[in-house]
Amino acid sequence: MSRIGRAPITVPPKVQVNWTENNLVTVKGPKGELNTQISPALKLKLENGSLEVARPSDSKEHKAQHGLYRSLINNMVVGVTTGYTTQLEIHGVGYRAAKVGENLIIQVGYSHPVEVQPPAGVSFTVDGVD
Repeated sequence: MSRIGRAPITVPPKVQVNWTENNLVTVKGPKGELNTQISPALKLKLENGSLEVARPSDSKEHKAQHGLYRSLINNMVVGVTTGYTTQLEIHGVGYRAAKVGENLIIQVGYSHPVEVQPPAGVSFTVDGVD
């Protein structure tokens, strides 16, 4: 059995999870709304703030879909509650990063500084040196 697929998804009180008959899952929370289409073979059950994904058989295809779609729905719940962060650590002599306005200026071995403009909905922060 899929260990990932069997794990229940904890749905916080501020999050609403809805799905249609053809398994279009919509997750709404404080940071926005996400939706995805999952396999119509899978069944969803929300009970006491816990969402479970069930598969109809133990076929290889259903096992793979079970874990995949459970992970996708869990990531949607995380995305609408806390959001996502990515951290980059720069180590070495001569490597630097600075924030100028909203843009990130990095010097990482090129002959010139590289300026990165953030896409919509993304922000940069630069922490101090150790």
